[in-house]
Amino acid sequence: MADTPILVTGAAGFIGFHVARRLLESGRTVVGLDNLNAYYDPKIKEARLAELQKLPGFSAARLDLKDRDGMRELFARHRFPYVVHLAAQAGVRYSLIEPMAYIDANLTGFANVLEGCRHNGCRHLLFASSSSVYGTNTRVPFRTTDNVDHPISLYGATKKANELMAHSYAHLFGLPATGLRFFTVYGPWGRPDMAMWIFTKAILAGEPIRLFNHGQMRRDFTFIDDVVESVVRLVDRPAAPAPSWSGAAPDPASSSAPWRIYNIGNNNPVEVLDVVRLIEQALGKQARRELLPMQPGDVPETFADVDDLMRDVGFRPNTPIGVGIQRFVDWFRRYQGS
Repeated sequence: MADTPILVTGAAGFIGFHVARRLLESGRTVVGLDNLNAYYDPKIKEARLAELQKLPGFSAARLDLKDRDGMRELFARHRFPYVVHLAAQAGVRYSLIEPMAYIDANLTGFANVLEGCRHNGCRHLLFASSSSVYGTNTRVPFRTTDNVDHPISLYGATKKANELMAHSYAHLFGLPATGLRFFTVYGPWGRPDMAMWIFTKAILAGEPIRLFNHGQMRRDFTFIDDVVESVVRLVDRPAAPAPSWSGAAPDPASSSAPWRIYNIGNNNPVEVLDVVRLIEQALGKQARRELLPMQPGDVPETFADVDDLMRDVGFRPNTPIGVGIQRFVDWFRRYQGS
């Protein structure tokens, strides 16, 4: 197992960094792909990569997903048996400003990943989807068996498209593919464009925090360690056809092809105002609040049903939000030297 190469795309990103580090620490060999783009400050991406480069078995590939020739050459050189595809253009609000970035990375880039897997003997492709695919759905908790045909952001639409693209490759070429719908992931080494980082930084600086929908949003905040545990348990469990799947009553989460979808969430939504209070407690400092209306592309609540994840891999995310926030704040203060 130690010499089995795994491709982790987005290895300088938040989730990709943690997954690559965990795989390396368990003795696996990892090639980490990233283009280190400037969607948020590349300094933290470079710092994450520097951490990975301290570990044996890691090599970095500076490459853009949409580079068809570069991606073809990378896959042909390594013939990765396992691919954990976590690179993407992330963010709901940014998709209102720069839509073509999502087409390039999430559609063209994903097609290049699928082609690389198809032509080079990949035994299992795990790929990041998102809770954003649930769009206008209001029945909670969100189940993978729910219809997800009504995204309300281009970001969510590209993630749904990824699920469909992967299904077509599973059906046509027998490529085992597993999609992971992540729910509001947070923790050490997190993204500067996410609420946990933004709130913590602003409170420490004495600046106001902006609370959309007057802070009455509910999110299924999922701690990074739980996400990593879920991903690592699934790497060596290639998706398989569901024996009972029927085209007469199709289950949206499985298939007659080797394709599967899982929610990766904490199964316990928390109001954003409660998150702010927990950050205040961890920092020992009060926030200045600016209450604003709902933003385009946002939804009032996310809530993951993870029973199928528990059934199949014996694990469900379970880190309490207070514990996770304290760990994030402790790391943030170390990282910022504050």
